[in-house]
Amino acid sequence: MSWDDWIRTAEVEPSLYAADFSRLGGQVEILLRAGARVFHFDVGDGHFVPPITVGPIVLQWISPIVHRAGGVLDCHLMVEEPERHLAAIAEAGGDSVTFHLEAAADVPAVARAARAEGLQVGLAFNPATEPAAAAALAREVDLVLCMSIEPGYSGQAFMPAAIERVGELRGLLPASVHVQVDGGVGHENIGSLAAAGADLFVVGSAIFGRRNLPRAYDRLAQALG
Repeated sequence: MSWDDWIRTAEVEPSLYAADFSRLGGQVEILLRAGARVFHFDVGDGHFVPPITVGPIVLQWISPIVHRAGGVLDCHLMVEEPERHLAAIAEAGGDSVTFHLEAAADVPAVARAARAEGLQVGLAFNPATEPAAAAALAREVDLVLCMSIEPGYSGQAFMPAAIERVGELRGLLPASVHVQVDGGVGHENIGSLAAAGADLFVVGSAIFGRRNLPRAYDRLAQALG
């Protein structure tokens, strides 16, 4: 299975970093019943990004819930030396892994190592990095992630310049490579991001910050048509 099998034209990906961890499994099940199929799982190491976030131990408990319902886990490594973490992510049930070009000494080598673990592969880049730099390194990946906030903390405000950056990125990539956007995505900007060429939308606070999770997810999905 690949991203081409997982994406139903476009996907709203609930970002588990923003979830209530005292009710994580239950919230995942609620969103699965609401129609979510791709979940975003952030890993931060306290070096590449300041916070230390969740890791494979949490992933291994969540992945059976997601997989039983036919869903997938898209794992975002905000870490230095991402190649050191690929085997653990795969073993814990990750389906795809995205690493930052700013953290990888050899992007093609990390991509090949991820494929060797049976993972789909994404390449992320920060707001200070030009889209052309990411596109130039995207030959061996399935998606490119355009950050619309500084990576690390959930709840940051969306950077409006990301809409233009997504459009530039889409124009530089082959049609086979998907465009993902992460950070501050909500109902007020998701349509513009889709029009610019994104088809994967990572959403944290605009889902988990709402009282009614299914309604929040559905509102975003409907905004994509």
